[in-house]
Amino acid sequence: MSVCAVKGLPPSCYYIPSFITPTEEQRLTDEIRKLPESRWTVLSHRRLLSLPSTLTGPAHDTLLAAPLPAYLESIILRLQEEKYFESSPHKAPNHVLINEYNPGEGIMPHEDGPAYSPVTATHGERETTPTWRILQESRSLLVTTGDMYINTLHGISGIQIDTELNNESIINWDFVEDKQQYQGGQAQRQTRISLTLRDVTKVAKLGGALKFMNKR
Repeated sequence: MSVCAVKGLPPSCYYIPSFITPTEEQRLTDEIRKLPESRWTVLSHRRLLSLPSTLTGPAHDTLLAAPLPAYLESIILRLQEEKYFESSPHKAPNHVLINEYNPGEGIMPHEDGPAYSPVTATHGERETTPTWRILQESRSLLVTTGDMYINTLHGISGIQIDTELNNESIINWDFVEDKQQYQGGQAQRQTRISLTLRDVTKVAKLGGALKFMNKR
């Protein structure tokens, strides 16, 4: 993993361009589009969906034990083979958060909270933070763990056009695969679908989950 480490960031941030193929990307998009509209939670600047389900319990930090969809198996296997989740409790992601952003939409800088083991893998297009700007290309993988996950906020600016896309402002510029498309220093945003794969520490079987639900 060290060859993919982004220099200039806190330790344990990795960027891998073209982690999935265009064929895999299309398959994922098709499967996501098949999900019922009722599964989506619509917020003011994005919509999101959790797989296999949203977290539950009094602190919303517990995952009900259930398998992830079969169309994610090849990606999860690859993450395991590359040992990205080697230090997490279950050695693999067990929860996927799907976010969809239209041009001009984003999310304020935030932390993901204590429910997850401190390792996250995200597929997407572009992500920025107040201090460092990371350009995340389509089909790429961004892995954050350790100090980068625990002590660093992350967010997506709510703009329609990304500007100043160059080696001076983009900290992972050396890893950007298709620099040609950013030759003018800007890019019009398209609809972005990102998959954030995480390992939820607390996992409960359905019976156990019902017990603490009834205690409310």
